[in-house]
Amino acid sequence: MKVRVTQIKSGIGRTLRQKQTLASLGLKRINQTKEHELTPQIQGMIDKVNHLVKVEEI
Repeated sequence: MKVRVTQIKSGIGRTLRQKQTLASLGLKRINQTKEHELTPQIQGMIDKVNHLVKVEEI
């Protein structure tokens, strides 16, 4: 299953770990979207920054 991850809030003022997680997901700016295969690793990253991103199944 693939998911589309879109950054909806800024990483400014967030912890370094959250910023690095956004970078690992390939997100650099608000409204940027990346598609990922939903693996346990990707799901874990999404869970850690779920307040900063929007996730849609495709």
